Amino acid sequence: MVESSPVELPVGDAQREAAELLAGARELGVNLEPAQLAALSRLLDALLAANAQFNLTAIRDRPGMLRKHLLDSLSVLPFLRGPRVADVGTGAGFPGLPLAIAAPAHSFVLIEATGKKARYVASTARSLGLANVEVVNERAERYRPQAPFDTVVARAVASLEDLVAYAGHLCAAEGRLLAMKGKHPEREQLQLPKGFRVLAVHRLRVPGLDEERHLVEICRARSRPSAA
Repeated sequence: MVESSPVELPVGDAQREAAELLAGARELGVNLEPAQLAALSRLLDALLAANAQFNLTAIRDRPGMLRKHLLDSLSVLPFLRGPRVADVGTGAGFPGLPLAIAAPAHSFVLIEATGKKARYVASTARSLGLANVEVVNERAERYRPQAPFDTVVARAVASLEDLVAYAGHLCAAEGRLLAMKGKHPEREQLQLPKGFRVLAVHRLRVPGLDEERHLVEICRARSRPSAA
C-alpha cells in the first residue's frame, strides 16, 4: 500500500473545515478533542490521496467526503453498545475509522472482503496510530471471532435480511446490529430471519446533508415462555 503524504490545505480552508467538522459532530452529540479533529483531517488526506489511485469511493471532493463519510459515520456513535464493535463491509474504512478516532475506549474490528480495501484501511489505521483497530480481510459470513461483538454496524447493506444472514452470528446475545440506511426500510423489516427483530428505527440528520438517513437497530428475539 502506498503511503500518502499530508495534504497542506490553505490556512483559511483548514480552519473552515475544522469548524464544520467540530460543529457537525457537536450537533450529532459527539465532542471532539483537538487531536481527534487532526486525526479526522489526516483521514481525509489519506482517502483523497488513495482514491486517486485505487478508486475507493465515488465521492471525489473533500467537503463531500467530510459530510458523507466522516459526519455520516459519526452519526451512529451515540448508539454504540458495549466495548467491542465490528464494522461489517467497512470498504474504505467507514464508519469504522472515524468511530475509532472519536471513541478510543472502544475496540473495533473492521471486516472487508476486498484485499486492496482491507490493505488500505490497515495501512491508514497504522498511520493514524489507532491501536483500537484490527482489520480482517475476510467475508463476514466466514469470520469466526474468539468472542461475539456488543455492536455490529454496517453501512449501505443490501437488505436487513442479508445483514442478519451474514453477520448475525457476530452479534452477542444482548448485542445490537446497526444497519445504516437511507430511506426508511419499512418492507425490509418484515423479512428478518427468525431469531431477530427490529428494536427501533432512528431517523438521523447528518449536518450538511439534505438526504434521508435512518439507523435500524436489530436485536435477538427473546423466546417467550409457552402458555401453561
